[in-house]
Amino acid sequence: MFKQSDPLRGLFGVVLSLLLVALIGRFMIAGKSFLLPIIIAVISVYVLTAATEALRGLALTRRFPEWSLRAIVLAGFLVVALWLGGIMVSTAGEVSDRMPEYQANISGLYDQITDMLGFTASPDLREVFDNLRASIPLEELAGVILGSISSAAGLLFMVVVYAIFLMSERRGFAHKVAVALPGGRAERAGQIIAQINGAISDYIAVKTLVNAMLGLISFCAMWAIGVDFALFWAILIALLNYIPYVGSMLGVVFPVVLSMAQFGSVQTTLLIAALLTGAQMWVGNVLEPRMVGQRVNLSPFVVLVALALWSSVWGIAGAILAIPLTSIIAIIMRSFDSTRPFAVLIAHDVTPFETAPDPRRI
Repeated sequence: MFKQSDPLRGLFGVVLSLLLVALIGRFMIAGKSFLLPIIIAVISVYVLTAATEALRGLALTRRFPEWSLRAIVLAGFLVVALWLGGIMVSTAGEVSDRMPEYQANISGLYDQITDMLGFTASPDLREVFDNLRASIPLEELAGVILGSISSAAGLLFMVVVYAIFLMSERRGFAHKVAVALPGGRAERAGQIIAQINGAISDYIAVKTLVNAMLGLISFCAMWAIGVDFALFWAILIALLNYIPYVGSMLGVVFPVVLSMAQFGSVQTTLLIAALLTGAQMWVGNVLEPRMVGQRVNLSPFVVLVALALWSSVWGIAGAILAIPLTSIIAIIMRSFDSTRPFAVLIAHDVTPFETAPDPRRI
């Protein structure tokens, strides 16, 4: 259609690329209910694979056959998934039962704050706050949250099913690639897949360990004070910490708001907020940089853009998956000469790109 020297050839390629990206984006939005469980299951397989390798390194299970290690990991994954699903469902029912008590406590807390600020001497201003309080549909908001919890439990079930089948077929995937791409293309594809597996497995495994430690610290703090559903909030804090920057703030806001509704006390609410914020700051500024480090080579600005992009496509789940998915795209782009400049632009450390390019690159 265009000659090699035709200047419109490059423009035509850019236009086609933009159209392809738009179509893929539209498909991802329209197929959210279908694609999201599959993507989460694929990411979960990275964690399961890392767990299998960790079991192989233990003296007790070192001589176990490969299939038995996978069976142990899958059984553990199934138990944890059922446990999390049970906690979500039971918490949803308990919160619904205690809503009238929480509503009364919020009213009492409101009276404390207005009296503390001296609003009792200003009837007009107090009337404004009364109208504001009445306009907040607390029960409707609780219904939306509980519905989201139920949907998350259903999503978790589909993820478990997909992850089990993916783990069972993982061993033969390399052979399928070799048959589908004969010659040197299979070797190159295997190298790209190995790079993705190594980078994503390390990041998710270490990030999961860090988040579990954060959840444990948060649970101990909330349990000591007597916060309702401390285990559920600790799990939510651990999951939200997968979201860069924003997740740590949301992880503090939700249990603090609950403590306001439960205790109706400004002092207790401030204490819980201080403890949870301190745990987040220690994990985010001390523990996580040491353990996670630069396992994914993405600039902070690209992380923010990826967070906004994926969350607009798949909501909270997209925000949690933003870093792994963007890292996979970056690894694929740096493996091809035509897209390598884009991988350099989104990287945080360009030192790995300063070496001479591999002549075997595609």
